[in-house]
Amino acid sequence: MGLRRPAPSLRARALGYLSLREHSRSELRRKLLNVLRRQQAAAGPSEEAPAPPDEAELDALLDALAREGWLSDSRYIESRLRTRSPRLGARRLAAELAQQGLKPEGETWEQVQASEAERAQALLLRRFGEDPPGDAKERARRVRFLVSRGFAQGLALRLTRPDAASDTLD
Repeated sequence: MGLRRPAPSLRARALGYLSLREHSRSELRRKLLNVLRRQQAAAGPSEEAPAPPDEAELDALLDALAREGWLSDSRYIESRLRTRSPRLGARRLAAELAQQGLKPEGETWEQVQASEAERAQALLLRRFGEDPPGDAKERARRVRFLVSRGFAQGLALRLTRPDAASDTLD
């Protein structure tokens, strides 16, 4: 009756994911394993079930993609830092990357660390405006806001001092 299109190859799926955005090796591996498992589960008992996911074959594909320049953990780290750093502190960014088994490094990471105070100040300004905190409760609220986003507590305390508006960031 209706013609079914064959499922795209694993390589085609991987390239499709990578064409949308950068992925870490572990993230792409997890996504492709899920695709293989769904395909296996979707093949009913009456149909010929595909072979179980072959992790060695998947690792070989990921190695080939890395050799060809399609897959790069360092590019993923840079991309992740560029997109997330305006809203998050260095500690939170490092923790997110560590959850994926990655270590932040390189020029982009150095820039993130160097711009920590400016980014925290910009976040405070965007969220709370130019008025300094009126009382200790408001100051604590602002400190919690920054610390929850991965900025150092010492920096948060310094930026929320009542006289911090007259200070210059160094």
